Amino acid sequence: MIEDKILTKKRFSEEVENRMAKGLEISYIDACIKVCEDHQFPPEDAGRLISPSLYSKIEAEASRNNMVKSPTTNTTMLPI
Repeated sequence: MIEDKILTKKRFSEEVENRMAKGLEISYIDACIKVCEDHQFPPEDAGRLISPSLYSKIEAEASRNNMVKSPTTNTTMLPI
């Protein structure tokens, strides 16, 4: 059916979460890229398919891995 070929935010997020639930040692970004490859969808256009909850998980993972600045990090104060 045509619905199976359309990649929506909901379906994209579900497929990424299913990959993460399998227990494979991959990141959310890697799971997003794999879903894009499976659907022959350009990864650079995947930004519009990322739901707010998936975005927050990707952001948290990137922050943990020091890939982006943590939004809670305040660099103007000395640590106590």
